[in-house]
Amino acid sequence: MGPPSDRVTCNLKRIRREKGFSQSRLAELVGVKRQAIYDMESGRYVPNTAVALRMAKHLDCSVEDLFTIDEPGLEQPIMLIGQSPASGSRLCIARVRDRLVGYPLDGKVMLNEGLQAADGLLRPGGEGIRLLQAGARIEKTAVLLGCDPAFSILSSHVARCTGEARVHCRFSSSLKALEGLASGVAHLAGTHLHNTGQGESNVILAQKSLSNAKATVLAFSSFEEGIMVAPGNPLGIRSVVDLTRNDVRFVNREEGAALRILLDEHLSREGVPAEKIGGYGNLVLNHTHGAQMVAYNLADAALGLRAISAAYGLDFIPMETVRCDLVIPHDFLDHPAVKVILDVLQMRTLREELASLPGYESSCTGKIISAV
Repeated sequence: MGPPSDRVTCNLKRIRREKGFSQSRLAELVGVKRQAIYDMESGRYVPNTAVALRMAKHLDCSVEDLFTIDEPGLEQPIMLIGQSPASGSRLCIARVRDRLVGYPLDGKVMLNEGLQAADGLLRPGGEGIRLLQAGARIEKTAVLLGCDPAFSILSSHVARCTGEARVHCRFSSSLKALEGLASGVAHLAGTHLHNTGQGESNVILAQKSLSNAKATVLAFSSFEEGIMVAPGNPLGIRSVVDLTRNDVRFVNREEGAALRILLDEHLSREGVPAEKIGGYGNLVLNHTHGAQMVAYNLADAALGLRAISAAYGLDFIPMETVRCDLVIPHDFLDHPAVKVILDVLQMRTLREELASLPGYESSCTGKIISAV
């Protein structure tokens, strides 16, 4: 028998009765005295592992069914991001200022492919969460919103530096990323608007989105953006003007996405109305979705990055080389994970890996662009 614990809830009495066992009968099967069963059910004692396993075997249940640990904060409120997930949904959880935020791990808006381990499960009714991750780890998790696919590389480099701090990357357009940062559901946002000669577009958008709240803008990478087309470019697409042809099936990005803003700028420069493009209103979720549409012959052209185009074996028509910046509110600069990110941005290993990606350049990585 172990000492009593005020953190353990015993469900033995309920399960024993449901299975039709008396205290005496269960004690006999398990090999303990009836008083021991009584003391467990009254919360006076917690059994050792061997006794707990034997009880679970005879009651045809798991040890976790018999005894649960009441973790601190298990039922604390959480702000769910996105459409209301169903009970039992898997969540990535982080604390942003004074509240927990939960991002469903549904794979629809994530940067990475495959299933990821969850930090918690949503309880029935969405009123609380069952934590699967240590609370201290959640406090050291930073949420990064943005659409640079190399953010997952940054996350991996952070993980290599420490076993505690984590970066959870969520795919989001530049505008949506900054809106999420402003609304307090993330610690960092990535934005990669092209400059139009009126100053630093990323800084201007950050100032507007954050309502002039203090933040630091750091360079992360530079990369080529353009049009992804089938291998060999069988339709001979050379510029945005060719997207108006009747034989070209085009898929676009959502309003507010940096690539769509770039497309609109090029269309305006060429004097081509957006409505001349037949597929202008056909939207894909992200760069990868667009590349898949072209690779599977469901579209002839999509907006994307050279690196994504190369990953799918597609041809690429460059439009601009842009810089992707990280926007960090000043009150997050001391966050455990953000501090590691700031260190990693100065490391040669990260810069070398970024520079190895098709269309990427990393001489700007880690440079302060502005303090807005």
